[in-house]
Amino acid sequence: MKTRLGTTNIKILVAVFIAIAIGVVAIVKLDTTGKKGSGLGEEFTYDLEKLGIIDPNLILYKEPAPAIDTGFSESQSIAVAPDGSIYIAGDKAIRFFAESGNLLGEIKLADMPMCLTVAGDGKIYVGMKDHVEIYDGQGKRLATWQNLGNDAVLTSIDVSKNDVFVADAGNRIVYHFNTTGNLINRIGGKDKDKKISGFFIPSPHFDLAIGNDGLLRVANPGNHRIEAYTSEGDLEFSWGTFSNVNIEGFCGCCNPVNFAILADKSFVTCEKGLVRVKIYDQDGVFTGVVAGSKQLTGKAGRICSTPAECQSRAFDVAVDAHERIFVLDTNKNVVRIFTKIKEE
Repeated sequence: MKTRLGTTNIKILVAVFIAIAIGVVAIVKLDTTGKKGSGLGEEFTYDLEKLGIIDPNLILYKEPAPAIDTGFSESQSIAVAPDGSIYIAGDKAIRFFAESGNLLGEIKLADMPMCLTVAGDGKIYVGMKDHVEIYDGQGKRLATWQNLGNDAVLTSIDVSKNDVFVADAGNRIVYHFNTTGNLINRIGGKDKDKKISGFFIPSPHFDLAIGNDGLLRVANPGNHRIEAYTSEGDLEFSWGTFSNVNIEGFCGCCNPVNFAILADKSFVTCEKGLVRVKIYDQDGVFTGVVAGSKQLTGKAGRICSTPAECQSRAFDVAVDAHERIFVLDTNKNVVRIFTKIKEE
């Protein structure tokens, strides 16, 4: 039996086919690592000069001591161990320093480390591009975990008791392992039933940390927020807003890129593009600034005239038990230490 399609129906079918084709092209062109930049055209101009000016009354921290020179030509990540020593990942190595800045040791690696953390027992968990390696304090490799695939770009790792959480910017997912390397579950994938929209990762910056309340905090930079998950993968709540005007919000295409959690449960966040480090309380309410762009880069802001410029290398942050904030300046490859200004 033959049927004839009317003109209207034909137009609808054509529109559907075009929509499908556009969708396929979009998927093919999707850049999960951010290596292609933000996707903005060359004519895009992002003027940050005015945005970079910060009210001095909002600055809560000072930088009383000289920066620690890591000696790296390219640095990636920072972690502070329970004993206060400072660990830096970069240049196919892990270097660790005393609080004074003296180099304590170095662990040579086969490739560039992307992220790291130091557990309470002193073991060093290192995220390479596509797998995790574990070392003892003397630099002996204790384990190498499973390869997570060609698309994996591991950008953050944290440990709590028997749980290890790893952020994968390439696959836009968080892996939950136990300390022996067995995969327990995946966290943050799209799930309508759990009301989880998934992680939006336009560039290879995707951070996580285990909170003092036991909940896992994960940055969702493309959506300008930090989300809280249970270890089972349930989304409990989130906070954060976008703003290119108000300092309370996260600006640009994808911020915050990195964060750390202080002992009082407040958050230290780091933004790229307009480089600034800020403080939010445990509920996500903005409370002040650690350092602005002028202090961190020497100027109040900058003009982004190309997508590559707007995807500048991100600084990283860590904290210690004394509420000091350690900023890894990945431009100068130094560690800058900030302490809270005491109220008079």
